[in-house]
Amino acid sequence: MLSRLFSRAFSSSSSQLPMAAKDLVESALNENKVVVFSKSYCPYCHATKSLFNDNFSSVPMRVYELDMLDEGSAIQSYLAEKTGQRTVPSVFINKRHIGGNSDAQAAFKSGKLAQLVNA
Repeated sequence: MLSRLFSRAFSSSSSQLPMAAKDLVESALNENKVVVFSKSYCPYCHATKSLFNDNFSSVPMRVYELDMLDEGSAIQSYLAEKTGQRTVPSVFINKRHIGGNSDAQAAFKSGKLAQLVNA
């Protein structure tokens, strides 16, 4: 039964999900200054979102909680292809991938994050 569900889930729409995932990611990057691909239960994601909320509250940030989206797995797979990073959070500023939480925290401490956000 379980194997039938998996095969049905992947065979019925697998050709559509990657394109939908790609379109969602690319559209999000084109339309938003700061984009964070996250998971709602991830402590590193919470730290990244807090970093932006606490220090750059005037800058609009679009967050996608991948564990709450039907296409979340496909989005994460596309992000891995695009960036080489499979983990979350995956942070983009001005369409540029800056990495995950440790990268964002380090960029904040060095002042580079402010430069990127304010560019």
